[in-house]
Amino acid sequence: MAEVEITREISGSKGRYVIRRGGEEAELTYSITSPVLVIADHTTVPDSFRGAGAGLALVTRLVEDARAEGFRIMPLCPFVNAQRKKHPDWADAFSV
Repeated sequence: MAEVEITREISGSKGRYVIRRGGEEAELTYSITSPVLVIADHTTVPDSFRGAGAGLALVTRLVEDARAEGFRIMPLCPFVNAQRKKHPDWADAFSV
């Protein structure tokens, strides 16, 4: 996806990454279980975003933040888990 702005929102033990476009949102939600473990819960991408790489962009940002901030990702979301399997170079960011 060409240059997209991904917003990170955190509220208590919940967080999400969001891409907004045309009044719609693609999001990846997560739960913070501890300072070193985040559970990727769910990824939602509207039909209008499909094929644009929005889902991959959200997971990539989660992986980048995990590496930068020192937490690991538990991929309960099937999409996040599928992307993990496609990107073996991300293994260091996941707890599976």
